Amino acid sequence: MNDRLPHEKGFHVSWDQLHRDARALAWRLDGKGPGENGAWKAVVGITRGGLVPAMIVSRELDIRVVDTISVKSYNHQTQTESRVTKSPQEDLMGDGTGILIVDDLVDSGKTLELVRRLYPKAQFATVYAKPHGKPQVDTYVTEVSQDTWIFFPWDMALQYVQPFRGTD
Repeated sequence: MNDRLPHEKGFHVSWDQLHRDARALAWRLDGKGPGENGAWKAVVGITRGGLVPAMIVSRELDIRVVDTISVKSYNHQTQTESRVTKSPQEDLMGDGTGILIVDDLVDSGKTLELVRRLYPKAQFATVYAKPHGKPQVDTYVTEVSQDTWIFFPWDMALQYVQPFRGTD
């Protein structure tokens, strides 16, 4: 029996670590686009979590066209039915050819599954991936277990935390 609370199997990501991992994602994508010299046409960040990695990837790969798609699939920490609440520019997207779609994490894969149906030829990249979502992502940097909760730096505040075992 597992006596841990969900937040106790957490993977805490600092701003520095996220920056390093997003740069590593960019390195994996460099030169892999369908354009001249492997260029990508645009980066689309999935809001909200994909905005920071999308910006870092676009900077590292010198991609000046950046847009967003907003997909709501969580209500606090409860996963719900995915739905698009804001679409990227229609004339930019087409079927997704030459577009990098970036998110922070693929968890169940439902968000990426929805976006992939809309843009089937896009390249889907995440910084972190859980096993259930991995089939929906083309490129990722770090895999974490399905039962791990990732704490991103924008969700955190600096404070004291009790040790996992004992206080002696």
